Amino acid sequence: MATIQSGDKAPSFSLPDQDGVLHRLKDYAGKPVILYFYPKDDTPGCTKEACAFQDHLPRFAKSKAVVLGVSILDTASKAKFAKKHGLTFRLLADADHEVADRYGVWKKKTLYGRQFMGLVRTTFLIEPDGKVARRWDNVKVDDHAADVLAAVNAL
Repeated sequence: MATIQSGDKAPSFSLPDQDGVLHRLKDYAGKPVILYFYPKDDTPGCTKEACAFQDHLPRFAKSKAVVLGVSILDTASKAKFAKKHGLTFRLLADADHEVADRYGVWKKKTLYGRQFMGLVRTTFLIEPDGKVARRWDNVKVDDHAADVLAAVNAL
């Protein structure tokens, strides 16, 4: 399992979104990409994070930045989540956690003394040239979208 850091080339991917459309990192060459990994659709923290990115979407668009959310549930789950909360950016289904593995965010977690493998809330800002500009680990949802926007504007 790799740990992708600032300065590294971002691993490529090809994942379906909530509408079943495939998205590849190379589709966004020349634009900043916010690739954020979240544990599960329609849970309180993930909903708050997604809605914050949605609220900031017009400002990300001014910078030509693309927001892509990634979690392990399927496209139907993503579609339901997007519709319920009015999310217009792409939510990508990494059902076999292959992309999460490549980015080093599929890790052992502990909840109530029980250990299991899961997605760790992590965000990557990928520069227009495909290199990782910044990585946020164990993201705290409050003010995160604003922090990412500030980093995009600093590129």
